Amino acid sequence: MGHKFSLVLSREITDEESDLLREAGFAEAAFLSDSLPTNADFTVTKIEFDDTVSPTLAEAIESALETVKKVPDLTVPGLSVPAVPKESSQNEPTVLVGEVVDSAAVEEPPAKKRRTKKASAAAEVA
Repeated sequence: MGHKFSLVLSREITDEESDLLREAGFAEAAFLSDSLPTNADFTVTKIEFDDTVSPTLAEAIESALETVKKVPDLTVPGLSVPAVPKESSQNEPTVLVGEVVDSAAVEEPPAKKRRTKKASAAAEVA
């Protein structure tokens, strides 16, 4: 599994610009037409990555941003990175904080006594 993320470009790119980006390092990326998140009427290009080469997600993103700069007047107003579950190591306990409690040993809290209106009124007079 690689580093997955998406870039939303500032506009829709041409076929020539797409070819330039593919040659510059986006060969495995998926190019999609999308709308700008802040304006659904404005069409932009979204590029989805699954980088298996870069050692870290940060380096994969930095490399992609540098590659986009090769196209004049193109910027990246949007970056999307899906949540990734934390990998557990064999040295990490499965429970980080707390203790195991036997469910039979758990006592129910005592029920609150309900006061009737008469009992409340009598208590106020006394």
